[in-house]
Amino acid sequence: MRNCFLAFLPLVILLAAPEAPAQSGPGEAPQEKPPTRYTSFRPGELWYDTDGNLINAHGGGILLVGNTYYWYGEKRAQHQEEGVNVYSSQDLYNWQYEGEALTPSSDPAHDLALGCLMERPKVIYNQRTGKYVMWFHLELKGQGYQAARAGVAVADKPTGPFRYVSSFRPNNHMSRDMGLYVDEDGAAYHIYSSRENYDLRLARLADDYLTPTTQDTLLFASHREAPAVFKKDGKYYLITSGCTGWALNEASLHVASSLFGPWQLLGDPMTGPQAKLTFGGQSTFVLPVAGQRGAFMFMADRWNPKDLKDSRYLWLPVQFKNNRPSISWLDQWNLSFFNQ
Repeated sequence: MRNCFLAFLPLVILLAAPEAPAQSGPGEAPQEKPPTRYTSFRPGELWYDTDGNLINAHGGGILLVGNTYYWYGEKRAQHQEEGVNVYSSQDLYNWQYEGEALTPSSDPAHDLALGCLMERPKVIYNQRTGKYVMWFHLELKGQGYQAARAGVAVADKPTGPFRYVSSFRPNNHMSRDMGLYVDEDGAAYHIYSSRENYDLRLARLADDYLTPTTQDTLLFASHREAPAVFKKDGKYYLITSGCTGWALNEASLHVASSLFGPWQLLGDPMTGPQAKLTFGGQSTFVLPVAGQRGAFMFMADRWNPKDLKDSRYLWLPVQFKNNRPSISWLDQWNLSFFNQ
């Protein structure tokens, strides 16, 4: 989600069937169609779940549990948010709706009162506690973007329901667009836009993943948001978006040998039509593809501020050229791309 005052962003690409649904005008996207089995991704096109309903999971992220992927994202109405949805898939193409992972409260005094904003939800699993932990950007009902908090919820199962734990400003810093990253040693990190989105910060989480530690540092101050972190061959990569409200902008790629930096700017990783505008989308997550060594998918959202529910998903393969991540536009592709 983009806001010209602060930033938040979320994620993703669309899978498409052999015959893509007919395109509709703004605000006129069909809400149902007969179930179709997808065999490929078609970035930016309508994407339906296994019940024939449009997938509604914006600004989200994906967690792999066993052989099943779980996709968490914002449940969006035309102009408002209604909580966090969760979907499951065995193949990344076809997604089954599992319900609302986190639902707003009917209590008007609750932090999650209906009308609040829960943006960019990400879920990680804590092996020590056996809990699934969700973090999200929280804005309180009726306060615009003044709260700038991180919210935390937990569940016993990947499908939830998630139970709200608390919300706060990490180490007293504003927190808006955000992501989570779990390293190979099990340490988890919260990366977030702060100081009205002018700063990008990273904090190591406590062992239970429910709170930040004081190991919290400024990565850089360059007015960036929508962070997506991944790691390959001992190097950490970070894709971010500029802060331009709903207007499109150029993505940037940083690299570091440590999550706490220093981070080196490599430039724009996008190539192809509208590359300088991130193909009309905004980063939300980078997914390591199971069973494909060194394979990653870039996920972005193509926001539609006139009808946020009809914001489209952009999923594209991350390629490595001269040992540098590169993301090229493809009208259609499938996972066999990584076997080339």
